[in-house]
Amino acid sequence: MPKIILITGATDGIGQAAVLSLSALGHTLLIHGRSAQKLAATAAQLRALPGAGPVETWQADLSDLAATARFGREICAAYRQIDVLINNAGVYKVEHPVMGDGQDIRFVVNTMAPALLTRLLLGVIPTDGRIIHLSSAAQAPVDLKALAGGRPLDPMAAYAQSKLALTMWSQALAAELGPEGPATIAVNPGSLLATNMVRKGFGVAGNDIGIGADILARAALSDEFAQASGRYFDNDAQRFAPPHNDAADAGKVERVVEVIEARIAGYLGA
Repeated sequence: MPKIILITGATDGIGQAAVLSLSALGHTLLIHGRSAQKLAATAAQLRALPGAGPVETWQADLSDLAATARFGREICAAYRQIDVLINNAGVYKVEHPVMGDGQDIRFVVNTMAPALLTRLLLGVIPTDGRIIHLSSAAQAPVDLKALAGGRPLDPMAAYAQSKLALTMWSQALAAELGPEGPATIAVNPGSLLATNMVRKGFGVAGNDIGIGADILARAALSDEFAQASGRYFDNDAQRFAPPHNDAADAGKVERVVEVIEARIAGYLGA
């Protein structure tokens, strides 16, 4: 049965490759991006595919949590049900990493925005729905002061910490929702895939981007992920695996989640 799938960061990289694959299967796609021009171009690509399902474009800047909140509320107003949310959008190296409030943009886009968007959409995601969070093989212990915007970090430290923080939050959300809630799963799509992020950040061409697109489609739709809420899938190892050891420390998870929830709390009200 065709699903309604919302994917952030769908106009480039793994996200774009994933929507091209998913659209060909006839699913309704709500594609998000920052650029209206890129959204229009990606939508045109999708609609030209044989057997393509409906496509809608949604523009929002996920580095702005107020804009992220508006985006989430607009989705809820437009749709009674979202079967799959794929929090794919992410950033690594940027020209201005520290935002006006002192927050590192990696934590905002890679951690806070997915958490906020997920919270806002929980009311329209069914109990058999799925929430897929883009994690990474790059994971590092989370500096709580940096997570709260009180300490600058170099690009890799911020990126790796933001990905572990999101993985921890996904794990905690699964425990909160329980077996009757939608599945929330963190996925490392594969290391050094052929994305602009990898080319700009690491100066290498990268591996086949289809590796990442394939695992996102599997995580969104296949039976092997149906009972995987709270787990982490490492696509480099091609199996479910433990994330960074800190994710097994209940105290550390609780403290990271507290910072995330405090940061997004003001955007959850009406």
